Amino acid sequence: MPGRYCMSMRNSHIFACLRLLPIGVHLLFGALRLALLLLHGGSSGRQRLKRAWSRQLLALLGIRIEAVGGRLGGIDNGLLVCNHISLIDIFVLNALLPSGFVAKSDIAQWPLIGWLARHNDTVFIERGNRKAAHCTQRRMLAALNAGQRLAIFPEGTTTGGDRVLPFHAALFQSAIDAAVPVHALALSYRSRDGAPSTAPAYVDEISLIGCLISMLEAGGLVARVELAASFAVPLPDRRHLAHRSRQAIATALTHAPDAVPVPRWRNIDQWNSRGNPLPGPRQPLRNEAAMRQ
Repeated sequence: MPGRYCMSMRNSHIFACLRLLPIGVHLLFGALRLALLLLHGGSSGRQRLKRAWSRQLLALLGIRIEAVGGRLGGIDNGLLVCNHISLIDIFVLNALLPSGFVAKSDIAQWPLIGWLARHNDTVFIERGNRKAAHCTQRRMLAALNAGQRLAIFPEGTTTGGDRVLPFHAALFQSAIDAAVPVHALALSYRSRDGAPSTAPAYVDEISLIGCLISMLEAGGLVARVELAASFAVPLPDRRHLAHRSRQAIATALTHAPDAVPVPRWRNIDQWNSRGNPLPGPRQPLRNEAAMRQ
């Protein structure tokens, strides 16, 4: 029996690796279509492409999207604020609400994904550089003033989805200056049986490829997005706005109709291929590599 189990696990891993091939082709195809749109299309064409391409990518990963509550359709502009779990969070939001994103500058160097981000309304943040921070603020303000939806992950790092870390209030200032609404979105991932899953979590020094394989091995994942709260103008100061947004998201995740307690630890060796926990000691749950950048 142990030998059969190991063989099954090995075959599952090989199959997941093979499924990375169509994902790579999809990335290349997306880059080509985006290049053509940059030459011959407008912003509306890019928005349609973002939605369609993101949905196709999630389908290749075996992830279904679920909009909880049916209130996302009314979000036409403003700042989207979301908790951060996975490297695919951007594509989940784009599949529902195509937006520009504020992201760490190192993402610009990722193969293909970085090129797509640089040419797809992304505003990059360079940490530890005051002059760059002011430049980021101006770009965010320009995007919001132009009526564009702009999304941020104000925790500044990823978690396993079991908690919502404190929000960086500075990222909210552009919404206040542009006098646009702020929409707090609660994001979670579930396995096929409805239980919370950490398979998509980009934590514990896991690599980009490792994270993709983890999702492919889990199979049947569901990405759930809920509008936790909307804050209309005039907005409070950025610290209160950040606190209220975080509180609304945390409450929505805690009081989901089918919410199940989520473990507060994760080590890659303590989780099986379906993203479910195995017995073991508790470990820190966040992407320390992202925290250091």
